[in-house]
Amino acid sequence: MIDPKKIEQLARQVHDSMPKGIREFGDDIEKKIRQTLQAQLSRLDLVNREEFDVQTQVLLRTREKLAALEQRISELEKRGTSPESGVATAAPTIPAQDS
Repeated sequence: MIDPKKIEQLARQVHDSMPKGIREFGDDIEKKIRQTLQAQLSRLDLVNREEFDVQTQVLLRTREKLAALEQRISELEKRGTSPESGVATAAPTIPAQDS
């Protein structure tokens, strides 16, 4: 969810950027802007920076594990062993076909 302090800051910036005549309506307008921003931003599928950083680290670790597993499978295939059993597999033979 969006940090309420960020919404407060954004609402204040919008309020401060309004012409002076409109701004004189005071806190009521700023409060309404804040409520509208909160309502609209909550409809968006957003995550905060902390959640994003955590998921980035999870993805990085997952990619590292995947790369290690791919390397291991490649090494096992080069040695001619089955990754599931660890047993050497013979190359399949193709029966000769008579013409």
